[in-house]
Amino acid sequence: MTPAAAASDAPLRLSDYDYELPAERIAQEPVTPRDAARLLVLRRGDGRIEHRVFRDLPDLLTPDDLLVVNETRVTALRLLGERANGGAVEALLLRPVPGPGPDVWEALVRPGRRVREGDRLRFGGPGLTADVIARTDAGGRLLRLQAEPGPLDEALRRAGRVPLPPYITAPLAEPERYQTVYARTPGSAAAPTAGLHFTPELLERVRAMGVETARVRLDVGLGTFRPIQDGDVDAHRMHAEDFAVSPEAAARVNACRGRVVAVGTTTLRALETAAIDAPAGRRVSALKGETRLFVRPGHRFRAVDALITNFHQPHSTLLLLVAAFAGETPAAGRTNLRRAYDAALAGGYRFLSFGDAMFIA
Repeated sequence: MTPAAAASDAPLRLSDYDYELPAERIAQEPVTPRDAARLLVLRRGDGRIEHRVFRDLPDLLTPDDLLVVNETRVTALRLLGERANGGAVEALLLRPVPGPGPDVWEALVRPGRRVREGDRLRFGGPGLTADVIARTDAGGRLLRLQAEPGPLDEALRRAGRVPLPPYITAPLAEPERYQTVYARTPGSAAAPTAGLHFTPELLERVRAMGVETARVRLDVGLGTFRPIQDGDVDAHRMHAEDFAVSPEAAARVNACRGRVVAVGTTTLRALETAAIDAPAGRRVSALKGETRLFVRPGHRFRAVDALITNFHQPHSTLLLLVAAFAGETPAAGRTNLRRAYDAALAGGYRFLSFGDAMFIA
C-alpha cells in the first residue's frame, strides 16, 4: 500500500481548501457516451498532472489492481405538489419506514417550516396524497401515502421525478443516466457519481486486462452533500449512512496484490470504515451497518490506494476527503488539490455530479 498520511493535531481551516466555482462550470447534463468525460490524472507523490479521457482508464491500471464500485441504486423520489390549505410543497421520499404502519416514508420537505404534523399534502393531482404524521430527528417528516384509484407504486411512478441535486436545473431526458450501469441494490437518495462514467464495454475492457472488480454498498444520503457551516471543520458531524462490505468483497480486497482503486468517495468511505477494526494482516473486515466516517486531512488510509472521483463543491466534506487523499501529508494534499482544481478550472473541465472526473494515484 502507499504510505499513509501522517495524522496532524493542527486545527483545519476550511478556507485553506476552498475555491470559487463559477455557475457556468457546473455540468447540467451528462456527456454521451458516458466514458467520453474528461479525466484529470493527479500523481499524489509528486503532484504531476495529466489530461486524459475516461475511456483511457485501462491505460492507468495494472492487472494486479482491484476496482471497487458502489452498487447502490437511487430509489429516492422527488414529488411536487401543494398543501391542502394552500401553498406549493416539495417532498423527497428517502425510504419506506416499516414501524409506523403501511406506506409510511421518511421524507425531506420544503418549505420545512410550513409543513406541520397533521397536514395533508397533494402530489400529481388528486390521486396521490400524504398525511404528515411526525417529524424526524434529522429534521425531515414521516409521510403516510395514499393513492386512489390504483396501487401506490403506480402513482409514485407517475408522479415521482429523479431527485437531481439542486444545482442541476435542466431536465433529465433519460432517468437512467442518473444511475450507474452496475446499480442494483436500492437505497440511495443520490447517485455515486464517479461511477456514472463507466459503460459495460469499458468495464469489460478492464476485466479483460486482468483487473478484478468488487462491489460494496453505501446508500448515499443527503448528509454527504451538507456543507460545512461557518468553516468549523471540527464541529461538523456526518449523518449516518447504511453501508455493507460483503465477505466476498473483503476477501478480494485483502487478496489484492496491486492497488485497491475506489470508484468514488462513497466506496472509499465504506472501505475505510471496514478497515478501522480489521485484524493485523488484512486491509478490511466484512462489515455492515452505519457509518459516520468523516475523512479529512490527517486521515490514515488503510484500505484504498487510488481514487476515481468527480470535482466537488466548495465548503463540502467531499472536498476535504479528496484533499486528504491527494498527498502524503496534509500540506502536500492541500497543495496538490489546489493545483488540480486550478488546472481543471483553467482547462475547461465540467464540475459536480454530471461533470468530469479525476484519477488520483
